[in-house]
This record gives sequence, C-alpha cells and structure tokens, in this order.
Amino acid sequence: MKCRQCRQSKSLNKLRREIAILQGFYQLQPAYRLANDLQVDTKVVTRVYQRLREMIYHVSELENSQLKGEIELDEAYFGGRRKGKRGRGAAGKSIVFDLLERSGRVYTKVVEQVTAEELMHHIQEHTRKGSVYYTDTYRGYQSLRRYGKHRTVNHSKSHVDRKTKNHINGIEGFWSYAKHVLYNYRGVSKYHFPMYLKEIEYRFNHRSENLFKLFLKVYFGYDSP
Repeated sequence: MKCRQCRQSKSLNKLRREIAILQGFYQLQPAYRLANDLQVDTKVVTRVYQRLREMIYHVSELENSQLKGEIELDEAYFGGRRKGKRGRGAAGKSIVFDLLERSGRVYTKVVEQVTAEELMHHIQEHTRKGSVYYTDTYRGYQSLRRYGKHRTVNHSKSHVDRKTKNHINGIEGFWSYAKHVLYNYRGVSKYHFPMYLKEIEYRFNHRSENLFKLFLKVYFGYDSP
C-alpha cells in the first residue's frame, strides 16, 4: 500500500509539473528560463515542448485540408546569416511558402525551392480550385490563372495597388507575427524549424480560442474542464 501510494504521489507530481510546463509553453517562455523557474532540468522542459510541437504538427496538417475563397500567397526566408542577399535566392535560409485564407486560416510549408512547379504543387494540394489568389508579381505564380482568378500587386512600387486595391498585407502581418514568436526562442535550428513553424501556424489559426486549453487537449488527448 505504501509503495502504491508513493507511485500515485509521484505520478500526480509529474502531472502537475507537465501542466506547469505547458503553461510556460503557452506563455512562450524559453525552455531554459522555465526550467530555472520550476527548478527542474532543462531537458525535462525540452522533452515536453518537443512532444507537444510534434503533436501540433500532425494536428495542423489534419486541420488545414483545403483553403478557399480569397487566398494570399507569398514566401519568406528565415534563419541563416544576415549578411549577403536577402529574399528570393538568399543562401543558407529556410524557405517558407505561406497560403493565407483572408479572415480565416493559414497554411505554412517549408520548401526546398520556389519554382513554379513546387509552388503550384502545394497550391493545388491545399487550396480549392476556382479561388481568388493574391500574389506579388513573381513569375513563379504566372500559371495560377489556369487554376483560379489571379490578382497581383507590384511590391517594387507599392504594398497596395492604387488602382485595383490588390494587396497581400494579411500574409505580411502573419510573417511579422511569426518573427515575433520566434524571437522569444532566441534561435532555432534548421532541423527543428518546421516544428516551430507549425506551432506558430496553430497559434495563429486558433488565436480567438483558449490556446492553453487546446494545448492541454493536444498533449493529454482530452478536453480540459
């Protein structure tokens, strides 16, 4: 009986610790700082963070089947050294292709290159044919007119087309949000970056909900009270 009670007590302590770690994850606390606050090994916090991110990755892939309606498309470059070329063609960076449903969800994907074939593959897989697409004037998007309505904005002149009012400001806002979240972690390896990216996508898509309760549900597999 004594041993059984000890095991129960230890299990309860572990549960409380994991919930405290999930609270820190929700608050965007770096693992090393939270470990110091909770007086536990950093590896303990890192394991919980990593497990939750892996679960979020799979949940996000299942949630975002196909976007529809008005959709903004763009790419962004993360990581690597600041020196050298920036934007398309930048070396040593992770390339992220982003599809944003206006007033709705966002879908992100780390890609190897930004060729027309690569971009159209993800557009056809994750958006509904016949949607209205907004992009910049990059030639990789030229074949979009065969898949839906294509609207462009020339960023070398303006962020909003004065005549047509076309823009991709929604997606630019998401990039700013993503960089703000990543800043809290003070550097992310290229290997782990896709997991962090899906975390940001999940946070954005559920921004009007109780994220902490959702994290509990994803991690423990049940609805929190």
